[in-house]
Amino acid sequence: MPIIPDTQDWTWVLERPCPECGFDASTFPRTGVAGLVRENAAEWQRILARPAAEVRRRPSDDQWSALEYACHVRDVFRTFERRLALMLTEDGPTFPNWDQDATAIDDGYAAQDPVRVAEELAQAAGVLADGFDAVTDEQWDRTGSRSDGAHFSIDTFSRYLIHDPVHHVHDVRVAS
Repeated sequence: MPIIPDTQDWTWVLERPCPECGFDASTFPRTGVAGLVRENAAEWQRILARPAAEVRRRPSDDQWSALEYACHVRDVFRTFERRLALMLTEDGPTFPNWDQDATAIDDGYAAQDPVRVAEELAQAAGVLADGFDAVTDEQWDRTGSRSDGAHFSIDTFSRYLIHDPVHHVHDVRVAS
């Protein structure tokens, strides 16, 4: 299996296709992110409609189940919606830290109800997509930073974001 480039250097996502899922943010238009968020949410609806035992099954001890990935994607959509709102309303905000692994454990991703997760993911995707639809031409260059120092414009933020849910649909398909 190909190795994803160093995750500490997030910029590779914007420079070349992902060696695992093939998504190429370097050629993806920022104005297409809202539509792809909606398409991705629709794919998660199909995945989560599978029998509960199937979506809860982990393919291996070191890989999440489809349900756990869906919970993560839901929370990515929620987190990025809050960060987008900050970038649109504040000058150069620093985003609060989000420990994705701790959230998965603390929120019990593996035990959540797939039907409810599907509803929450669809709702979070809709809010986020609407937020990107509302970004004006002048706002795409507004900036924000993660607590680890990674610096984004709304343009790079949007294309960095969309790789994550696309990649996780790929993860689930490969494991099926």
